[in-house]
Amino acid sequence: MNFSRIILEWYHVNKRLLPWRKTNEPYLIWLSEIMLQQTRVAQGIPYYLKFVDAFPNVQDLAVASEEQVLKLWQGLGYYSRARNLHTTAKIISEKYYGRFPNTYKELLELKGIGDYTASAIASICFNRPEAVVDGNVYRVLARYYGVDLPINSSEGILYFKELAKKIMDVKNIRDYNQGIMEFGALQCTPKSPDCDICPLQESCVAFATNNIDGLPVKIKKNKVRNRYFNYLVLIDENNQTLLEQRKGSGIWRNLYQFPLLETEKYIEQEEVVLNLGEYITLEEPSEIYLYNENKIVHKLSHQHLHTRFWIITFDTNLENGIQIAELHKYPVPVLIADFIKTFKI
Repeated sequence: MNFSRIILEWYHVNKRLLPWRKTNEPYLIWLSEIMLQQTRVAQGIPYYLKFVDAFPNVQDLAVASEEQVLKLWQGLGYYSRARNLHTTAKIISEKYYGRFPNTYKELLELKGIGDYTASAIASICFNRPEAVVDGNVYRVLARYYGVDLPINSSEGILYFKELAKKIMDVKNIRDYNQGIMEFGALQCTPKSPDCDICPLQESCVAFATNNIDGLPVKIKKNKVRNRYFNYLVLIDENNQTLLEQRKGSGIWRNLYQFPLLETEKYIEQEEVVLNLGEYITLEEPSEIYLYNENKIVHKLSHQHLHTRFWIITFDTNLENGIQIAELHKYPVPVLIADFIKTFKI
């Protein structure tokens, strides 16, 4: 049985009509690939369309402000992807005069582009014989060939890359690479794949050994860290509030947020009052109350954010205040965006 031929035949019948499948334009393929990292296709499509509408080409993205880019990205998470996207657009616009480099090696040197993305762009856009290995490909290869090396180990990464190179269809690399990824997404799914209609069933080791659920193997993640965020929503007599921009190298860098009091555990109103002087120099507030009585736990890959919003009102004016009605214009984490949507004075 010819593995690559079956993948190609399956793909020609079953491929989805996705917006970026209508083109081999490197900018559009790159944009889609970056957006779909850690993001489901259904969630990514509206963002992709918004980005293409706002920035039709790489030069348009390069001259945009970071704030514009982060605002359009809001809700997709993993914001370093957006910042890297913006940086790389500038590099391509300035160093390569708006034309993407067409080799795997050159693409790999760009910010935010790793082995998978470089291979995808090189093969789909420039017909280069480069093997793609993403989560879907790992799953298909691990099950079909019965490979139990952890896919997130150094040994596993090297092994699967070499295996992918060995079996790829060089002559039809564009469709083959898209086909094997699509096969993993639609047919060889993470849970409860329909093996009865799988065209690879006859030679699949995982099916023959009843080990579909056991493959691929992945080393367990690090322990989840619990953090306690208390956002101080300060409101003055003119319905103004304050935002601050997150700095440093942690989560949500350069996004905006309400002044943040991070604590070791859940705290009560008295502790908010005691710490208020560290964050704002104003007369004593007229009112303080907890906005969300129900706990909000925002789950990220390695940390859970236990979040409370404290409403704190003053009878004076806030210096550098922002009208509450203008909050929607700022790029903020989705956690804060959800609060802004529901908050009523």
